[in-house]
Amino acid sequence: MQRKANLAAYLLLSLVIVGCGGGGGTKVARVQSDSTIDLSGRWNDTDSRLVAEEMVKDALNQRWIYKYEEAKKTPTVIVGKITNKSHEHISVETFVKDIERSLLNSGNVEFVASKIERQQMRDEVEDQQENASVGTRADIGEEQGADLMMTGSINAIVDREGRRSVIFYQVNMELTELESKKKVWIGEKKIKKYVERATAKL
Repeated sequence: MQRKANLAAYLLLSLVIVGCGGGGGTKVARVQSDSTIDLSGRWNDTDSRLVAEEMVKDALNQRWIYKYEEAKKTPTVIVGKITNKSHEHISVETFVKDIERSLLNSGNVEFVASKIERQQMRDEVEDQQENASVGTRADIGEEQGADLMMTGSINAIVDREGRRSVIFYQVNMELTELESKKKVWIGEKKIKKYVERATAKL
């Protein structure tokens, strides 16, 4: 009898603990990866993706590309340094990958690996010279050179008063011919967000 009473008390206590912990716990919901969710007003994945897509679209619709079309040549592009000059921690690497994907998926340009990626590949090619069979090893000095380099910066200005703030982002990008050093395209994208924080609960 005592054993049944102890078991009932244990089950009741377990239900109370679960009930108390379940009301205020963390809730997680899966959403589409391309959905727009803005919680803090700071730069997020949607900003990165949309800015990259619009920048690349604008760059590829300018007159510089006619030169390559007339020569029946597909221009080869590399993404260089993109600097975060804002007050926030922004994942520049994610932004670079968004740009690379938009460039490659456009079908209008060819794309070469970054400086860091190329060095990793060169190390692999050198290793193949000693360890891979003649018929399968990659040749040294056969890399595709880039015609143009895309560089840029992300800037931000915050105007804040009390619970209200306006966050202004400006992304500047440039496309430069590597051989002539001529800038063939300069683009910018501006984003302005109004953020109003809720009053703190006492």
